[in-house]
Amino acid sequence: KVEEGDFGGTSQQTATAGAGKAEPAAAAAADEKPKQEPAAAAPKQEKPPPPKQEKPAAAPPKPAAAKAPPAPAAPAAAEGESQAQGPGSRPERRVKMTRLRMRVAERLKGAQNTYAMLTTFNEVDMTGLMEMRNTYKDIFLEKHGVKLGFMSAFVKAAASALLEVPAVNGVIDGQEIIYRDYTDISIAVATPKGLVVPVLRSVDAMSFADVEKTINALGRKAREGTISIDEMAGGTFTISNGGVYGSMLSTPIINPPQSAILGMHNITQRATVVGKCIEARPMMYIALTYDHRLIDGREAVTFLKRIKDIVEDPRRLLLDV
Repeated sequence: KVEEGDFGGTSQQTATAGAGKAEPAAAAAADEKPKQEPAAAAPKQEKPPPPKQEKPAAAPPKPAAAKAPPAPAAPAAAEGESQAQGPGSRPERRVKMTRLRMRVAERLKGAQNTYAMLTTFNEVDMTGLMEMRNTYKDIFLEKHGVKLGFMSAFVKAAASALLEVPAVNGVIDGQEIIYRDYTDISIAVATPKGLVVPVLRSVDAMSFADVEKTINALGRKAREGTISIDEMAGGTFTISNGGVYGSMLSTPIINPPQSAILGMHNITQRATVVGKCIEARPMMYIALTYDHRLIDGREAVTFLKRIKDIVEDPRRLLLDV
């Protein structure tokens, strides 16, 4: 240490004394500097740990996992909706479609996408046919062993109309039209497994009894599931009778590769003008759905009118008029 009395000498003594004392001071400072450097270095060694402590601090973003709790809330809301409105709370069954059902669906949808379908309607007075049936049904059953129904009259009427209007019995094949000179008529039959259409071959050459027997035999096979593919292939025209289930009117879908289908319906008593009088008559609506690409409206109406005339007066078949 430099005491205050030392500064009272000459400038040379002061300088000498200052120089002499400055060297130990510098040495002391030099000795003190290394002591301070480790102290300064110590913080440098302590700095790495804080970053190590910051890494755990980065973990706090994991609270995003805390955001996951809303996820369970969504299923809970969905369950609540299903209990209130969804079908999950209702009893239901899932049944594999049969091959027959899948095939029928494919064919009908294909017909809807391919054909330009149009339906025309007419009505038939069933009085004459019902009187003929009531008159001869017992004799017919005794001789032929089968009941006389209405279907045989419509089948024979359709065969006659097909020969008179060949376009209805034709089919489009690419850029050509195939006109078939035979009458193979398909009859739609409902079975537990689905709709099938057995075919009556060469109907124009069959009698009423032959038609009734064949329809009964094919219908029995269809319901028993023993009908063969050959017995359902090759029809040129189809008749569907929805009247047995109470249908009043419908627009049937064409059975490909045919070009038309006749729809029969139930028989109801309706007020009809007969001459100059109004009478209650048993009436049936009939519908013809046809492919308008091939069959014109004139031909379709002529075809349906021919069926109407024959059913109303079956004697036309005998006289060919």
